[in-house]
Amino acid sequence: MSQDPWLQNYDANCRLAQEIAESIHERNRQQRTGGNPAKINMTLRASLQKLKQNIAHLKEGLLRASSTRRLMQSEADRRQNLIDDLLTREKQLNATFKGDIAEPEPSRSTLMGAGAGTSGGVVANPWLINESEETSGLTFGEIKQQQRRVIEEIIDDLAHLVDKTDDRIRNETRRVKLVETKSASCGMLVVIVLLLIAIIVVAVWPV
Repeated sequence: MSQDPWLQNYDANCRLAQEIAESIHERNRQQRTGGNPAKINMTLRASLQKLKQNIAHLKEGLLRASSTRRLMQSEADRRQNLIDDLLTREKQLNATFKGDIAEPEPSRSTLMGAGAGTSGGVVANPWLINESEETSGLTFGEIKQQQRRVIEEIIDDLAHLVDKTDDRIRNETRRVKLVETKSASCGMLVVIVLLLIAIIVVAVWPV
């Protein structure tokens, strides 16, 4: 069964809020390092406005569904709580963008403790992601760079392992050839000794 369109819109706005938080973090990082965040600021203003409008649409959709009794009261209350939490997050993002409050510790698990769902179920929230300490506080771009470095290290390790394996194969091949050469030499030596013995026997054998 497909997910309720209202819940899909809610999840999309959760992701939008996450992207805004990441962009604010990147904007602040550029400001600290002497960069020019003008382009990011323009994008942030548009994204914050879009998030505000989308939340208003969520409110309208919930109101229509509640007035036509298409939702049970418990589900309507639960969705209203989700909107309230998202609205709180939107206000925090606006204040952080304007510099009214300090940027919170970057995290991808700071929005809601409860996710949206149908018939009382729970849908995974994109903010509820367990991260390691290595990636906590990094932007998506920084995480991608870190992943590339890890992949390059793995490739280097594999190349080193292949080189060592090739060296071992070459060494073993040389040893096998040496053994074969020695075996052939020993065989020829045995034949020569046997021929000498035969000649001596024939020479001393009385006619």
